[in-house]
Amino acid sequence: MKLDTIAVLGGGPGGLYAARLLKKSHPDATVTVYEQGVGDQTFGFGVGLASRTQRNLRDADEASLSAIVDAALPHEMSMKVGDDEVRLAHGELLAIGRATLLSVLQRFAVEAGVELRFGERRAVTEVDADLIVAADGINSATRTASADQFRPSIVEGEGLYLWCGTDFQLPSAVFTPATTEHGTFVAHAYPYAADRSTFLIETDEQTWKRAGFDVSTEQTPAGETDQTSLDYLQEAFAEPLHGHKLIGNRTKWLRFRTVRCESWHAGNVVLLGDAAHTAHYSIGSGTKLAMEDAIALDRALLANDDLESAFAAYEVERRPAVEHLQSIAERSMVWWDEFPYRIDMPVAQLMIGYMTRAGKVSLERFAETAQTIVRDGLAAFAGCAAADVPASSEVTEWVLTQAQSVPESAVDVEVGDRPWSVEVRKLLADLPLSDAYRLTGSDEREAVLDRLDVAELIRRRGASVVVEVPAELRADAAAAVASERVDGVVFTGAGLT
Repeated sequence: MKLDTIAVLGGGPGGLYAARLLKKSHPDATVTVYEQGVGDQTFGFGVGLASRTQRNLRDADEASLSAIVDAALPHEMSMKVGDDEVRLAHGELLAIGRATLLSVLQRFAVEAGVELRFGERRAVTEVDADLIVAADGINSATRTASADQFRPSIVEGEGLYLWCGTDFQLPSAVFTPATTEHGTFVAHAYPYAADRSTFLIETDEQTWKRAGFDVSTEQTPAGETDQTSLDYLQEAFAEPLHGHKLIGNRTKWLRFRTVRCESWHAGNVVLLGDAAHTAHYSIGSGTKLAMEDAIALDRALLANDDLESAFAAYEVERRPAVEHLQSIAERSMVWWDEFPYRIDMPVAQLMIGYMTRAGKVSLERFAETAQTIVRDGLAAFAGCAAADVPASSEVTEWVLTQAQSVPESAVDVEVGDRPWSVEVRKLLADLPLSDAYRLTGSDEREAVLDRLDVAELIRRRGASVVVEVPAELRADAAAAVASERVDGVVFTGAGLT
C-alpha cells in the first residue's frame, strides 16, 4: 500500500525501531517521530537482550543490531543467598544502557531518513498522517483517550518494586535477597556498562509499610527520587554493592501493571509495545516485545493493501506470542512475589525452581546446560550425593520416584482459576482443615501449571499436597516436585505409570 505520511508517537526503542523499518519499507513516505522528552535524556538504566531477541532483530535489520551488540555488555547469571552462590554460564546474555540503546536507534532512524522531533508531545488528534503508530508507553495517552475502541484492561500486581542503579560493573547478573528487621527485599541486578549496573529491588506490601516506604513514597514529589528508600536499601545491599552507592533516576516504588487490550488498532492508529501490552520485568521482555511488534507491523503493512487488513494481520501474528509471554510473565511475577519463603532452600535447588518457574524451561533441558547446578540441586532435594543423580535425560523419571503418594487423609480440592486471582484467594481462605490435599482440575497445560502454583501456596501452610497431572505433562510435574512446590503427583490419562 502507498503511505505518504507516517507519524510515530513516542521515541522509545519500539517507536524508533518501527520508524526506521517503516521508512526503509516506504522510502517515499515522510516518517516523523514525536517524543516529549529531550533526545539525550532518558528514564531508566540497563536493558537486557536475550539471544532469541538478538536473532529476530538481526533478521529484520542486521546493521542496527550489530551496532547494538557492539555497544552492549555480555554477562553471566548468578543467584546468591548469604554465602551460598551458584553461577550460570550463559554466553548470549547482553545488556545495554537505555540511553546508549536510544542513541544507537536514533542514529539509525535518522540515517534511514526519519525526522526526530524532541520536546514535542502530540495527541492523535493533533497529527495529520496516513498512519499513526502509538508507541507512547505503559501510560499511553493514545490508549487512554480512545479506551472505548482499544478496550484495555489493566491489572496491578501485589508486590512493589523500584528501579535504581549503581556506579560499577557487577561481575555478573545476580538475584539476591537482603533480610532486614522489616522483612525481605530481593534485588535483580545486572551490569550493562564498564561503570554501571542496574539494581531493581522488590518487596511485599507488608515489608514496604513496616520500613516506612509508604510514607516516603507519598512524600516524594512527582519526577523526583525517593532518597529515603535508596539510603535504606544501599545499607541493606551493602555486600553485593561492594560499598558503592545506589543511584536514582526519578526512582519511586511502583506496582507492576499488566496491560492487555481487546484491540490494538482504531482507524489509522495502531498501538505498539507497552501501549498495547506489558509483561512483568522478571522475564526482561518489555523492549523485546516492542521491537518485535515493530518487525511484525512493518511486515503486515508490506503484505496488505489497506490499513485495516494490515492491522488485522499484525494482531494475528503478534497476539499469540505476546499472550504466551504474558502468561509466562505473570507466573514469574507470582514466583518472585513468593521468593522470600524459599530463601532457606539450597541455592542450587533454588536455581532449579527459578529456571523452571514458568513452564518455559524443562528440568531436563536445564540439566543439559547446567549439569553441575542441577545435580547439586537435585542431590539437596533428594538428600543424596550428587554422584547419585542420573544423567540429564533421566532426571525427570528419577525425580518422580522421589515424589510422595496420595495420603489417605487427603481432601480433594478443585482448582479452576489463576493462582493470583481473587477466586483462588477465596479458595485458600475457605479450605477445609486437613493435613493433606489432592488438587484436581482441567487437563489443559496452563490449568495444570496453575494447579502446581496453587499447590505451593497450600503447602506453605504445613500440609502435604499432591496434584493430578496428565501423564504427558510429566516434565512439568517433575520440575514442581524438585522445586518443592508440591509433595507428589497423580498421573491421569493415557500412558500413565
